[in-house]
Amino acid sequence: MSEKSIGTVIVGEDNSPNPSEFSFVLTRDEEEFRLQKGMYIVVPSEDGKIIATISDVYKTNRYFSSPSAVRAYETSGKTMASIFPADRWEHIIARAKTMGIMTKIGIQRLLYPVSPGETVFTPDTETLSRFLGLEKTDGLLLGKIDQHDLDVRLNLTRLLQKHVAVLAISGAGKSYTVSVILEELLTRKKEQGRIAVVLFDVHGEYKGLGDEKSPFHKKTEIFPGAVIQFATHSIRPGQFAVFEPQITPVQTRELYRINQKLFHDKVKQGEGYIISDIIAELESDDQINPRSKEALIGWLYTLERTKLFGLGENPALEEILEPGKLVIFDLSEFTSMKLKQMIVSYILYRIFDSRKKDTVPPTAIVLEEGHQFAPEARLELAISRPIVETIAREGRKFFTSLILVSQRPVKLSTTTLSQCNTHIIMNVLNPYDLDFIGRSSEGIDKATLSAITTLGVGEAIIAGNAVNQPIFVKIRERKTKTMKTKTLEESAKKYDV
Repeated sequence: MSEKSIGTVIVGEDNSPNPSEFSFVLTRDEEEFRLQKGMYIVVPSEDGKIIATISDVYKTNRYFSSPSAVRAYETSGKTMASIFPADRWEHIIARAKTMGIMTKIGIQRLLYPVSPGETVFTPDTETLSRFLGLEKTDGLLLGKIDQHDLDVRLNLTRLLQKHVAVLAISGAGKSYTVSVILEELLTRKKEQGRIAVVLFDVHGEYKGLGDEKSPFHKKTEIFPGAVIQFATHSIRPGQFAVFEPQITPVQTRELYRINQKLFHDKVKQGEGYIISDIIAELESDDQINPRSKEALIGWLYTLERTKLFGLGENPALEEILEPGKLVIFDLSEFTSMKLKQMIVSYILYRIFDSRKKDTVPPTAIVLEEGHQFAPEARLELAISRPIVETIAREGRKFFTSLILVSQRPVKLSTTTLSQCNTHIIMNVLNPYDLDFIGRSSEGIDKATLSAITTLGVGEAIIAGNAVNQPIFVKIRERKTKTMKTKTLEESAKKYDV
């Protein structure tokens, strides 16, 4: 895509040109070049190339500027075009918002207006890619900027190291977009840098990636929730207190003492232990207050009944996390939110701890329905929130990345969302969610925020650390087939025989 002249800067009726905006008239035939809202344009200057985006497009014709004259002529039985050369005076005017100027030392803020009479050009591919911060070849291909037929390739580090949030209403294409990101991560070559990927699948939407017909079948491993087991000896007393928030600090200290004894007596001898072993030690211990002991044993029995605790870890995380591989934990069989949060909490603690020790590769964690696992709620309803917030704050130091997916951003932990420095936003209609996004997303102004409600399925705004400027993207087609969704009528007929 090369530069071509399309218009001329004019003096507008709104005190433009000024450093923030200007207007121009299209000088090409409308059939030859269609001017569209959202397009990028270039105006050359002595200091560099001024980049702007079209904020509005409208048509003007002086022969139709007086309603009374138009009515008088048209009611007389003659058209304006039959009397005056009206078609020659129809012009397309565009308003443009300046984004910055590309100089020899980089992209700068524009501090002076463009001059009336300057020629307006479409940008060439190199200029636009550089201005927006897009990669040429090695980036993750998420889609295109339709108006310019430009591939949107995002740098892996810029996108993931400081975390990313995918936000949209149900049905807008969140899971589809996440699938595209996963495909890109699994397609990367060794020399490009590959990471391990872990996905918590709440609704079973991603099973297609592991299907035998999927091109990513050999790179995807799926673990149903029923097979997940915690290694009891690897759980710190503080984590038990997270699983059961009613456990007091005093009881946590006693639990630490008991665990230390079991670790010395069993783990160092090559054995493991389970919750019933902890309970047995507590029952025979005479150092702890009887009333405190009774309550602690009761809470441990509650945890034991979850059947999540065992002698060993399944799957063994340090064995299954590999560069360029996807591990899916299918939680769709669980109805208990507490069980799902416990699983997410345990696995995230283990991954983060392993990353600190550098015993697993750099890892991206996809958290579907993020508002369920990191809600702005009291701890007993948000068991997994502490570790999610910890990774959000500290994960970038250890190359542990979050991809947070949610349809209700206003219910998300403020700490977690504020640490997601890139937002991929699709259609959002709830005014509270929109307001929350506007306050937490870097680089999104009022105009961009208002455009969110008009996005179609599969369209997104990407803003934040991954790009230099917010961009509108049409998400590319998936390489894996989506599961066919039945209509309500089809589902009803199945039971009406």
